[in-house]
Amino acid sequence: MSGQTVKIASRCECGSLAVRQVNQFVLDDELWWDSEFFCETCGTYLCEHAGPGSAPDDVRQALFAAHGSVRLRLTGPAPSLVPLLKVFREISAASLPQARDLAGELSRDGLVGTLSEMEFLKARLHRRGVRVDISR
Repeated sequence: MSGQTVKIASRCECGSLAVRQVNQFVLDDELWWDSEFFCETCGTYLCEHAGPGSAPDDVRQALFAAHGSVRLRLTGPAPSLVPLLKVFREISAASLPQARDLAGELSRDGLVGTLSEMEFLKARLHRRGVRVDISR
């Protein structure tokens, strides 16, 4: 399992400063994210979310701010467009035109995302015979 974590200052309902911890990781061949909230003053603890799927923008932005983004690039020519389209449609329920756009972006400058997102995508593409690598 690989992943990234960020602790964010957040305001509790009691008025005190609390901590919200967000995580994104690959587990059992799925991209997961979770978010927990804890206030030391009043003892409030909440698991806001834990499960597979794409993280919401606020979680992604916090990860980008703390860890930066990474780029997934082809390391050679793709065997064909079909494996790329299949992967993009499987992981994101992208329409065929959206999958083509993602494949085109990967073929040109690469795709940018969080480390966990790109590791997840890299593993899926490797299984389809598409060689990619991650860089900062």
